Amino acid sequence: MKKSLIYLLVVLLSGCAKDQSNFTLKGNIKGLKKGTVYLQMLKDSGLVTIDSLVINGNPAFELSTALESPQMLYLKLHKYDNEDHIVSFFADNGTTELTTSVKNFELDTKIKGSKQQQKLEEYQLMMSRFNDQNLTLIKESLDAQKDMDPTKINEAQAKIDNLLKRKYLYTVNFAVNNHDSEVAPYLALAEIYDANVKFLDTINNSLTPKVKASFYGKELQKYIDERKKE
Repeated sequence: MKKSLIYLLVVLLSGCAKDQSNFTLKGNIKGLKKGTVYLQMLKDSGLVTIDSLVINGNPAFELSTALESPQMLYLKLHKYDNEDHIVSFFADNGTTELTTSVKNFELDTKIKGSKQQQKLEEYQLMMSRFNDQNLTLIKESLDAQKDMDPTKINEAQAKIDNLLKRKYLYTVNFAVNNHDSEVAPYLALAEIYDANVKFLDTINNSLTPKVKASFYGKELQKYIDERKKE
């Protein structure tokens, strides 16, 4: 009788936790027969599982959690061959839809959901262009080293340094122009954390009160305060 009451209490508490959730991830992994999907968030420099589901035949799934403010979440797929895959996305209250395939989990991922995710994808598109340019310049630098040409080596390095500066400035401008989005403080923390603190201050001072009060807004302020103490 006592065990039955304990079991009932656990079920009721679990149901209450689900009822309090304000975010749902609806997903479909084409070709997946068996595996486990985990919804995770970053806590104390590590990923923590906040919901999970065992997949057995049906590749569709639904995971949920309670969000205090918009933030990055992670979907991890664990297949029974001990192979793990993971993708990230910006979550906000409501429903996000994610589709992908078991064959190309990361590359085939398509996400439809928050306005923060749309902004993040806009930023990532430009970053992919910067990265393509960087690869071209790295090849140019390697060729110059192979030819042992000091002039070309210095020119290639100068171009790489200039590209990095442009990348940082683009990130600062993108964040300032999107000061009303939680993506702004997230980019400051994730992409240019090692930039001069004056650039981080510029982003921080541009944020709206709502974004300042968000998870990443508070983390950015905390990080800037720590940098200034050094």
